Amino acid sequence: MNDGQQDGGFFKSPLQANTKNGSALVILYHDNLESILDTVVKNAGTIVQPIFRFPGGCRFRFTEPSGNALSVWSET
Repeated sequence: MNDGQQDGGFFKSPLQANTKNGSALVILYHDNLESILDTVVKNAGTIVQPIFRFPGGCRFRFTEPSGNALSVWSET
């Protein structure tokens, strides 16, 4: 992806970073969880745990197309 501000994105890999495999869970921040959840789904991400509240805010968990587990949180 290149939006003119930042280069990045995901690629298909046979390896997976997943907490089930002993990997750390990478948690990203976004100020609008509903918007970024829609973006994850539109880009072939799979929602593993829908938006939920926890002390400190809200978050959701997903896997990207290669199966790597990630989470996104927000203070609201």
